[in-house]
Amino acid sequence: MWRDESVTWQVAHRPLSGLWELLGAVDAVHGLYYLLMHGVFLLWDGGLWALRLPSVAATALAAAGVAAVAHRLAGDRAALIAGVAYAVLPPVQMYAQEGRSYALVACAVVWATHLALRERWAGYAAVLLLGCWLHEFAVLALPAHAFAAWRAPGWRRAAAAVVVLLLPLAWVSARQADQQLGWLGRPGWQDWAAYGVLAGACLLLARGAAPGVVRVALPLALLPPGVLLAVSLVHPWYVDRYVLYALAGLALLAGARLATARRWWPWLLVAALLVPAALWSVWLRTPDSRKDDALAAAAAVRERARPGDAVVFLPSRRREWLLSSPDVYAGLRDVALDRSPAASRTLQGTELPSVELREALIASPRVIALMDPAGQPLDPYPREAVKRQTLAAWFDRCSLTETRGARIAVYARPGACD
Repeated sequence: MWRDESVTWQVAHRPLSGLWELLGAVDAVHGLYYLLMHGVFLLWDGGLWALRLPSVAATALAAAGVAAVAHRLAGDRAALIAGVAYAVLPPVQMYAQEGRSYALVACAVVWATHLALRERWAGYAAVLLLGCWLHEFAVLALPAHAFAAWRAPGWRRAAAAVVVLLLPLAWVSARQADQQLGWLGRPGWQDWAAYGVLAGACLLLARGAAPGVVRVALPLALLPPGVLLAVSLVHPWYVDRYVLYALAGLALLAGARLATARRWWPWLLVAALLVPAALWSVWLRTPDSRKDDALAAAAAVRERARPGDAVVFLPSRRREWLLSSPDVYAGLRDVALDRSPAASRTLQGTELPSVELREALIASPRVIALMDPAGQPLDPYPREAVKRQTLAAWFDRCSLTETRGARIAVYARPGACD
């Protein structure tokens, strides 16, 4: 369970009143997803299984939706290949096994595409709006759908309804944008290179494909990530998982092109691509595929902590590593904490002023510190500097344990490590 999944776990376990108060301050963009997961955990509090099962089911439904779209546009053979192609794409597999909203958003966009092709406009508006309320960047599917459906009066009315009904969420989340997306920088060369590879693959597959397939699949694959990349030159909002559903367009093009392949070389190319894809798929199922491992960090703390030990997080947002393991967190004194996450209507709580924080640390004979890996940039905020300086000046470091994406250090008064 990495840090984003830990957020899902701890927020979805809050009472509905606390969840509503949180969303008024932060993370409104994920509000519907948290509400859904709250219901899942009420029905079955099955740990990681319950956390990830909705994403697994959504990915299966999305693959079926890709097959349904391909069937309508290019027939049975294209449907089978496109559905399988979508399911085996490594990014799709990554978010199929993650307790976040992106697989559900992709499922909604894919089935909205299918409903648009069938001109079921009420259903189209409802399903796409569901996707947008799960994550509002699903609205970028609208300009992609316009290429195939603009002339249909029903589509224009449905699109207008989606935009109007999304406005309340957009208004609230815009006020939270600095907190929600402030960690993002402008797209790097890797982002542009990945988009270039996607665009090149889609354009290559579009050659010789039926016009109807190209009109649906190519805009879906290229417009949402392209628009978000362009916007991010001014407002840094781009993360590839925000537009995961664009890969459905790539799968549709692959299915349609391979279904009509009469020569051996396209299938040889597919076989060659399956080798690195399989290796990537195996790697995705290891802890190393995530930035950190909250449960591993909590297990390391459990092994080293004694009753009444103080705990401190450097930086404070790493409190997330223990919030999803309440049995471990409850046995420690969070000496820097001023107001809990629930009381402060925040994700990780608020901390004491610097002077009080320093006094609380000095008064603690033994401290468990949860820190970022070595080499990570240090937060320049005064509270974070006080934590580092106090530990260095008043304590000896007794041990240091590294887990995936985290370091757990035990500190004690000079001469008291034994």
